[in-house]
Amino acid sequence: MRSDVVDGKISFPGRILFLYEDLDLVRAQLAGTDVPWDPDKALVDNISTDEITPGWVCFYFDETLGEYSLVGLRGGAIEHMDLKRGGFSVIVSGRSKGCGSSRETAPYSEQAAGIRLVIAKNIEKIYGNNCQNIGLLTSTDFGLIPRILRGEAIEVDAFTAGMDPVAKDIVEAGGLFAYNKLRLAGAVRPPALATAPRPMNLVEKIIARHVIVDAAQGTVGAAAVQAGDAVFVRTGIRFSHDYTTAMAQASFKAALGDDAKVTEPESIYAFRDHLTFLGAVMSDKHREMGLLEKATALADIQRAFCAEQGIRLYDEKADGTGSEAICHNAVLEDLALPGDVVVGTDSHTCTAGALGCFAFGVGSTDMANTWYTKDIRVKVPQTVRFEISGDLKAGVTAKDIMLHIMALPYIKEGKAIGQVLEFGGSGVEALSMDERATLTNMAVEAGATTGVIAADDVVLDYLSMMREDLDTEALRDRLLQPDPGATYVETFHIDVDALAMMVATPGDPRNGVPLATLTDPVRIDIAYGGSCTGGKMADMDMYASVLRAALDRGLKVADGVDLYIQFGSQRIKQYAAERGYLELFSEAGAQTIDPSCGACIKAGPGVSRNADQVTVSAINRNFPGRSGPGNVYLASPLVVAASAVKGRLASPDEIWA
Repeated sequence: MRSDVVDGKISFPGRILFLYEDLDLVRAQLAGTDVPWDPDKALVDNISTDEITPGWVCFYFDETLGEYSLVGLRGGAIEHMDLKRGGFSVIVSGRSKGCGSSRETAPYSEQAAGIRLVIAKNIEKIYGNNCQNIGLLTSTDFGLIPRILRGEAIEVDAFTAGMDPVAKDIVEAGGLFAYNKLRLAGAVRPPALATAPRPMNLVEKIIARHVIVDAAQGTVGAAAVQAGDAVFVRTGIRFSHDYTTAMAQASFKAALGDDAKVTEPESIYAFRDHLTFLGAVMSDKHREMGLLEKATALADIQRAFCAEQGIRLYDEKADGTGSEAICHNAVLEDLALPGDVVVGTDSHTCTAGALGCFAFGVGSTDMANTWYTKDIRVKVPQTVRFEISGDLKAGVTAKDIMLHIMALPYIKEGKAIGQVLEFGGSGVEALSMDERATLTNMAVEAGATTGVIAADDVVLDYLSMMREDLDTEALRDRLLQPDPGATYVETFHIDVDALAMMVATPGDPRNGVPLATLTDPVRIDIAYGGSCTGGKMADMDMYASVLRAALDRGLKVADGVDLYIQFGSQRIKQYAAERGYLELFSEAGAQTIDPSCGACIKAGPGVSRNADQVTVSAINRNFPGRSGPGNVYLASPLVVAASAVKGRLASPDEIWA
């Protein structure tokens, strides 16, 4: 049981910080004034993990994080040490707390600043799991607020109501490692799986194949699972990257000792992909804080841990031409297979769902645990089915489909949090592998655990092309389809015949609107094509199709606009080179960047330098501060390239016509 529990209750003697939309009220609380709780006042919604711990804060992975918690909150209301000095033990906000990346630094920073309870209208899936893993309490019950203000101690059950049995035990134990010590000692155990055979959707089928029925006997596989089952699942691919490996290895060694060894290192991978070009854009202020050295140290710690443990590291190229690959591109190209369970310390691990995998992001503590046990806890999620039909019009892409989906009320209201987005239908079957990966990649932007598409001949052809020594015919028994009669919490039918080119307006990827509805011209300063979402082979084809047409008309990138095109892997760069795209891009006025994540996480060329700059980007999220202080519009690669040529948000039709 948690050490702070007395007679089955927990007290919160500190103050409560109400993150009202009126930031003057937030500043007043930070200055020492206790502002009353007013349920009629609007609270800040969609506080992303980028706002809780901006990218540069993640160069720390110890208690120092508490000094910088929430310094990225929109409006600049919270500065260094503000949260930690305020004496707060509870923090309250609106919808979708913790959306965005899987960085465990976010809840850890709040905990290190003294926060013991997070209350919000809904809690995003990965952020919530990370809170459970480190012992930070969460709740969506605003009725607790008056009780805490009166000084009442709150029953532990109030924080576990509605949780599955495993999550409940983790919360009561005080965190994941504390729970696993009890689990390995036989003091607690997951409930026995008792689901009878039933029709299953795609992710349920994959989980059933990999569920651990008896850990002691090593029994894996069950006839069926259903939404709500609390289980442990045997993982296949496990990976981390330079932002997260250091924190995970610190947790691993703290729990198991300096000499602990990972289990089955041949299925564990690490990537030097996020911070490769950080030095090109780091501000003088952050350099003076010594943050470049701290970022470099993260890579050094990862390199040493991989060498010590026998883990395959996708490192920087020795010739200075960037990373070997962004982790998500490499998982598609080199590592995962249909039917695999893939976990990574990055929210866009869901990209591998395009291969027909159950792939999802986890925090550093979850990864440290799975390094040792090779299993991961899963509450079998509900699934939403998107039945997509019709033929895409010229200029409309998978990115437009996803921006349309994320603008649906179901997504915007947070109803998809923790669910699976299963994409199917003739409209999906007609998509290339790269375009399918755009759909699954952005499932996490909808708050979902993952996205998934049933593997078919398109997937086998892709794997055959990428992995010449792979017997793709032998993989056919891995190809799963949802059963007739499978259960879906919701089903949406989308006819892409009528779908328009979309953009997401600044602040949130769920702000999707048809491009044509923006009646006033939107001037741009930066156009960025890259990242795991926009740096694939098919994306290179799209940039090239627009820029070639522009050159044919005597046009180039507009004066005053910087167009950056960055490759997701060395293989993608080679693909572009073989097709003459490098020369084409250069002639059109684009700047190419070697493989890495880069501007997507404010760590490479393409970031904005001031709040007045406007970017149109092919990346996956545009939360405040994500790619610099300026405003970011999300769009397809076609719109990004066309906008770069026109100097404003523009349709490729304006170039092709």
